[in-house]
Amino acid sequence: MTAAKKTHRITLIPGDGIGPEVSGAVVKILEAAGAATGLAFDWHPYDAGANAFEKTGEYIPKVLYDSIEKNRVALKGPVTTPVGGGFTSINVTLRKKFELFANFRPVKNLPGLKTKYPGLDLVIVRENMEDLYAGLEHEVVPGVVQALKIITEKGSTRIAKFAFDYARKHGRKKIHAIHKANIMKLSDGLFLRCCQTVAKEFPEVAYHEHIVDNTCMQLVMNPYQYDILLTENLYGDILSDLCSAFVGGLGLVPGANLGTECAIFEAVHGSAPDIAGKDMANPTALLQSAVLMLHHIDEPATAERVQAGLEQVYREGKTLTKDVGGTSGTKAFADAVVAAMEAPGAAA
Repeated sequence: MTAAKKTHRITLIPGDGIGPEVSGAVVKILEAAGAATGLAFDWHPYDAGANAFEKTGEYIPKVLYDSIEKNRVALKGPVTTPVGGGFTSINVTLRKKFELFANFRPVKNLPGLKTKYPGLDLVIVRENMEDLYAGLEHEVVPGVVQALKIITEKGSTRIAKFAFDYARKHGRKKIHAIHKANIMKLSDGLFLRCCQTVAKEFPEVAYHEHIVDNTCMQLVMNPYQYDILLTENLYGDILSDLCSAFVGGLGLVPGANLGTECAIFEAVHGSAPDIAGKDMANPTALLQSAVLMLHHIDEPATAERVQAGLEQVYREGKTLTKDVGGTSGTKAFADAVVAAMEAPGAAA
């Protein structure tokens, strides 16, 4: 008798632009990995953003909110955010709704890709609910707009505790808190005081502080000096994109939004409508985000199988997408990862 597979219910937000293509590729790879490790997925797909509005009149339909609340885990492709107008960022809205206070972005090289900084392995832990991303803006008088930077003791302490807990659990040796407290003495000063207080509880983790503009220079000169960057919301967003360039770009790095009840794993790149539907998109970022998701739901064997297959494809370099120097399409890349996972000697 065949043993019943363990099934995980996952909310899937395919996104728009290249979102449906990269999401489809990732689902295919996860299904193949699960078939080999005794794991099944019960996908609950929903649109968000402009696509959802066309169908339901809501940018985030209530059924999507309900699904995430019930399943507690979501995998999300890129969703277009209008610039300078239009609807509010779907990403920010979901983070606020489910209090996903920690944005977690590991930055690590893939084998076979030549970069200026080989062997890089750092982590950005970013507060995800406050700062200028709270979106509190108003027009004081015509021609004058005010945006409020919100920093709280609760939010700063919570994200610092997350970063230090992660460092202790995974053997990371040092944390740099990134700030601009030399200018924003009250807001960034509060953030630093909270980080300092938490750091005292973790004597085995070295604690440092760097001003954000200096950090940008230091990262470009020598990113190896950093291990974990602990940041407020806006600084973390900027530094995440900067650091992604060190390992090949936003199309390669994963992202996780974590709260106490729910988690959303997403590609951090845009929806690239110019190449949508052309079988050109690279699904690596969303696939590595799915690997983070698998670890989150305590499925390390499946996570390691997917990661090993992905790295094998990059190591061989024969079936890569155009953005990383190859000539293959999205579907061929996904097929190559599946084949690598199924090859003799692949991770069990």
